[in-house]
Amino acid sequence: MNRLHATGAIVVCVLLWSSSRIADKNMLIKYRGVCWVGGQNKISEQDLKRLANLNVNWISQTPFGWQRSATSPEIVMHTTSERIWWGESDEGISETTRMARDLDIKTMLKPHLWVGKGWPGDIQMNSNLDWELWFNSYEKFILHYAALAEANHIDILCIGTELGKTISREEEWRNLIRKIKTAYHGSVTYAANFHDEYESIAFWDELDYIGVQAYFSLSKNKDAPLKELEKGWSEPIAAIERVQSAFNKPVLFTELGYRSTHDAAVAPWEWPKQEDAAQACYEAQAACYQAFFDTVWNKKWLAGVYFWKWYPQGPHRLGSIDFTPQNKLAERVLFENFSK
Repeated sequence: MNRLHATGAIVVCVLLWSSSRIADKNMLIKYRGVCWVGGQNKISEQDLKRLANLNVNWISQTPFGWQRSATSPEIVMHTTSERIWWGESDEGISETTRMARDLDIKTMLKPHLWVGKGWPGDIQMNSNLDWELWFNSYEKFILHYAALAEANHIDILCIGTELGKTISREEEWRNLIRKIKTAYHGSVTYAANFHDEYESIAFWDELDYIGVQAYFSLSKNKDAPLKELEKGWSEPIAAIERVQSAFNKPVLFTELGYRSTHDAAVAPWEWPKQEDAAQACYEAQAACYQAFFDTVWNKKWLAGVYFWKWYPQGPHRLGSIDFTPQNKLAERVLFENFSK
């Protein structure tokens, strides 16, 4: 080999090594996310800067479709700010994505269904015909957001959230995923309920991430100490690792959150209610955050987390006991661990 060829070979080897190092570095950058609440009012870049200062590098955005009941096959959509809150409209999602990107914050688009007198996990049709109608309606719904994600170069599309009684219709889901991938060329995931869904999904092989709504109970006790909360992650971690190993896909915690109440670790999935006489306890919420970072955060299979939830212009009237970490001890825990 002459000197010119030898030099060229060295350059190629160096470039390949550098590219490999860059790829390895990018793989080590965890998704440090929060679930962004699409508010009624327009936002400014200032509303997002606080997240950048906390080393948040991802947000999820959630528009809604409406289903009259769990057995109704029709999904209704409103996509303009004249009909829905600005932050949930196509315009609001697009503007929020652009402003976030300017601050080096990426976006996952995560459409949800709002079900009358129920929740998405109740959705179940009464006949094969109704199932066909429901999937046709859901296809129109999710393909609209696939096109929106594609047009705005949104980084991840979550194709469904906690639709547990639909996942047995595997053929319909696989057909739908193929259509989504034709319309949208970014990464895709599905947000599966922690309790009875993520271990049962057969189509994880079609997706880029195993998405888990990670509201696992960590203790049966109020004000449980940190060590007890850390131990509470043992069984969920083992179950997640079985699924992850079977499909060899990275895991995203598409939601993780705790109310700021004394029983934060007992039933994290329960929604705070205004009429509840719950006392605020910021220490319990912060301890749950810390237990996650101590036990799960550094797992190699975990791509990242999105903490539920973050209000662009500050918490609403339930803020003292709500899931948000804003202005609470949990925000400090989030910052310290996102900064490592």
